[in-house]
Amino acid sequence: MDAVNYSNFREHLKDYFKQVNDRSEPLIVTNKQPEDNVVILSKDEYDAMIETMKIQSNDYLMEKIAAGHREVNAAKLQSLDLIDPDNN
Repeated sequence: MDAVNYSNFREHLKDYFKQVNDRSEPLIVTNKQPEDNVVILSKDEYDAMIETMKIQSNDYLMEKIAAGHREVNAAKLQSLDLIDPDNN
């Protein structure tokens, strides 16, 4: 993750926005006071992070994921043919 100071970020705002979106990587914007530092990330990355947090906070979904992991680890896998929508 790259870091840039506030003054440089402000001068090249458009370039840094493009960098964050093109690389899908957050950018740290530093200030004189470390507690004022911020992290800039793309909307897509933010949405993905929020979705992950929602899934992780849902006990039902997490149990389904854990059950899937247990099945894979126990080699209880089943191979299924894909349905070809063109060949009803």
